Amino acid sequence: MTTLYHNPRCSKSREALALLQAHGCQPEIILYLDAPPSAKQLQALLAKLALNARQLLRKSEDESEDVYKELNLADESLSEAALIKAMVNHPKLIERPIFINGNKAVIGRPPEQILKIL
Repeated sequence: MTTLYHNPRCSKSREALALLQAHGCQPEIILYLDAPPSAKQLQALLAKLALNARQLLRKSEDESEDVYKELNLADESLSEAALIKAMVNHPKLIERPIFINGNKAVIGRPPEQILKIL
């Protein structure tokens, strides 16, 4: 089973979806801005990505930059749990797109990254 955490307003996310479809993959689409993952789901996703929460944080671009600054997320003393909570409460902070194939996941930046686990 494959899944794509997708934001249709994001050009990279649209490119990733088109690339998957061009390779015959029809992933389950999760519109994570409309249905944010829970803290438990984010922890599982981070494990599949082999990243920590800070590495999944979107630090710039659009509204995410304002939220990042407003919540002082650059503070290195913030715990993993605090960063995950921020992403749950403000899903626009989650880097995108994220492609999951079984027990593996990758951030699709650039979109061609998804081919590594397809």
